[in-house]
Amino acid sequence: MTHETHNDVVKRLKRASGHLQKTITMIEDGRSCVDVAQQLHAVSKAIEQAKRVFIHDHIDHCLEGSAAQPKEQKQLVAEFREISKYL
Repeated sequence: MTHETHNDVVKRLKRASGHLQKTITMIEDGRSCVDVAQQLHAVSKAIEQAKRVFIHDHIDHCLEGSAAQPKEQKQLVAEFREISKYL
């Protein structure tokens, strides 16, 4: 299932991939540790934001209002607990 935010998530992940490739090149080229650390920070932030958008999208579109029966609600809560550990 593709949601409206998935394109944004893909863009963020591609950006993170670019940052990661640049980081590898920087290390291979012997750039300063501060510069490399800054680039690594950009990689982790881009991935973290993509993850957050993706998980919140799942909660908003896949979990919210999808359980009418108590049995479905238990499954929904279990799924929410499972995905929330990745936040």
